[in-house]
Amino acid sequence: MIKVFIGGSRSISRLNPEIRSRLDEIIRKQLFVIVGDANGADKAVQRYFFAQGYDRVEVFCTEDQCRNNLGHWKVTSVPAPRVARRSFEFYSVKDQKMAEEGSVGLMLWDGKSRGTLSNAHRLLEQGKKVVIWIAPQRKFETLGSLNDWHRLAEFPSGHLVPGFSLR
Repeated sequence: MIKVFIGGSRSISRLNPEIRSRLDEIIRKQLFVIVGDANGADKAVQRYFFAQGYDRVEVFCTEDQCRNNLGHWKVTSVPAPRVARRSFEFYSVKDQKMAEEGSVGLMLWDGKSRGTLSNAHRLLEQGKKVVIWIAPQRKFETLGSLNDWHRLAEFPSGHLVPGFSLR
């Protein structure tokens, strides 16, 4: 069974027609979706699937506290590490689990979010493809290798996204 790991930047809260078209294709193909519980892209994707009555969705949360599960879908609760609650590391364990369970990725990137780039990297490390929406360029790009990821991480001016780290 193909599982599409959908994730993205918290600054992306609206889905444009191009993104909605990709989600419609997922629905048409009846693919299984795994999505996080964050505000922004996760919540926008959840809202869209809920409005479409799509039920092949599973929401991943850290510990037992889901911030968003708009469709009351199945929840996978991922145990939290011993780090500060609400920190990048606290929520990244959920993302790591989604990357393990996902077959492919669909990432919605604002051109800044290190979490979205980290998720793409996790998938690519496992030999999985990622389609990424690059919001500043208003286009999709397919990443099939870590070389593709490195090229993207240097977006747009030839230097790594400021403050980016895989840790």
